[in-house]
Amino acid sequence: MPRSQAGNRAARSAGAVDQYRALHAAFRWEVPERFNMARVCCSRWAEASSGAVDGEKRIAIIDHSTSGIGTSHSYRSLFEAACRLSRALQARGVQQGDRVAIVMPQRFETAVAYMAVLQMGAVAMPLSMLFGPEALEFRLRDSEAILAICDEASIDALSAVRGRCPQLRCVIGAGAAGGRADLALADALAAQPPQFRIVDTAADDPAVLIYTSGTTGNPKGALIPHRALIGNLSFFVASQNWFGFDGVTNQDTQAVFWSPADWAWTGGLMDALLPTLYFGRPIVAWNGRFSPELAFSLMQQHDVTHTFLFPTALKAMMKAYPRPREQFRLGLQAIMSAGEAVGDAVFAYCRDELGVTVNEMFGQTEINYIVGNCARYWPARPGSMGKGYPGHRVAVIDDAGVECPVGVPGDVALHRLDVHGQPDPIFFLGYWKNEAATRAKYTGDWCRTGDVAVRDADGYLWYQGRADDVFKAAGYRIGPGEIENCLVKHPAVANAAVVPKPDRERGAVVKAYVVLAPDFIAQRDQFAMGKVAFEAEITAALQTHVRGLLAPYEYPKEIEFIDQLPMTTTGKVQRRVLRLQEEERARADGRL
Repeated sequence: MPRSQAGNRAARSAGAVDQYRALHAAFRWEVPERFNMARVCCSRWAEASSGAVDGEKRIAIIDHSTSGIGTSHSYRSLFEAACRLSRALQARGVQQGDRVAIVMPQRFETAVAYMAVLQMGAVAMPLSMLFGPEALEFRLRDSEAILAICDEASIDALSAVRGRCPQLRCVIGAGAAGGRADLALADALAAQPPQFRIVDTAADDPAVLIYTSGTTGNPKGALIPHRALIGNLSFFVASQNWFGFDGVTNQDTQAVFWSPADWAWTGGLMDALLPTLYFGRPIVAWNGRFSPELAFSLMQQHDVTHTFLFPTALKAMMKAYPRPREQFRLGLQAIMSAGEAVGDAVFAYCRDELGVTVNEMFGQTEINYIVGNCARYWPARPGSMGKGYPGHRVAVIDDAGVECPVGVPGDVALHRLDVHGQPDPIFFLGYWKNEAATRAKYTGDWCRTGDVAVRDADGYLWYQGRADDVFKAAGYRIGPGEIENCLVKHPAVANAAVVPKPDRERGAVVKAYVVLAPDFIAQRDQFAMGKVAFEAEITAALQTHVRGLLAPYEYPKEIEFIDQLPMTTTGKVQRRVLRLQEEERARADGRL
């Protein structure tokens, strides 16, 4: 039996027995007083394979190449490069607690930068490659970062704001950016020895400063401690069907991880790069543009066993390759998905066509990995975001901080103390230089997420949308997720977003923005009666489709077709952009 089929059958068989209650009651964290992310993710693996041959055998990073040849970097190579960079950073005045910006995509040098900054007790500040000059400038100035590490893809934007960031004393450039930076990364590494004494950090010391997307007002910097990795690990393991516990030491047969999630945000850093390195397994790095073909070919080429794919990516893959295993050899054992509601259409696709029950996960930068599934040990329910992960005390609460009854929508929240009354290690330290925002995040000991869900009688949570995405139309409370999921089930729809359209009589009506699937775009372009007639026909078909599956008040009264939805750098649909657009239109024509 092929390894992938055997693994999938074992997972499904194990998942038939619901062990959630036992796991939840017995689970406890062990958080030492002294802890450093880089030590457990890098140096210990390099030291464990210090021999001349063994040292290069345990692979940490596989740089993917479309030519079919991937460049592998061992844990020893990663550690030695990190030690050289730590020394170079020290030589330029970086001290414990200083913020160092890392503005690079998935590549070996990015992993080196993280390990170097973390092991010296400085604070790594990931910045997305998609940030423009204004976004970069705000974060660099607000964080008072003293040094930035970039590559050829970000050197232009960084150079454009350098003069307005007085605290930024040095820019180090990787690759082709070396000649345009203050110091070339290659030269910095070559000038230093490959040894460094890791700083003895406390578990509560700050490790990472990640700025949230800032749906209203300026982005806020969430300060993440070293101990947060411990809080993440258990549920990374669960969402990846016990990743890291394969019991295999042979590099040819062990787990291999890949995700298109940018290492500059929580999903890519805390849910992919760091936990994979913690378990001493290889992770594939790819810094090109995502496409369904790229995803499937990369997973085939590198025998990827575990992945994190956000719903937007899975929807695109589902539309492009309805029967992927007819074209690609896949060895997937687990898929985790987060960022948006998965929905039962994507759930069914992963189960039936990829051979894996997708484990949906929910969390935030401030409190990551708090709700989700583990198909190996408790059953997932299509459309549900899962249960509170073992150990966490998760609830759906109202405005006063009181737990909502079953079936009543409320804010998903996490208690400061776990189910045994001990501090939950997943919590962030607070917002950088913003105590008021930190206080506003809490109601008593409950940390609010701002995401609305309902809890069923068995403890499963059902996502309703962001608190500011839920709206009322004709007196009915509308959660966009369910309608969007329904639309995506139609073959004509590649993706969809639902927002309120202001209406004088009803307050608002349901409006959908729809991206057509590639086949239907081709049909539209060839339609004899023209684009308008074709879209009118598809609109009627989609409205009928939704009416037949949801409540009468949920079908979209209006549908607008667009080439692409506005997305955040983390792969989430920006409904707020569309909602504001509708409000502007309403003001322009006198409806507001």
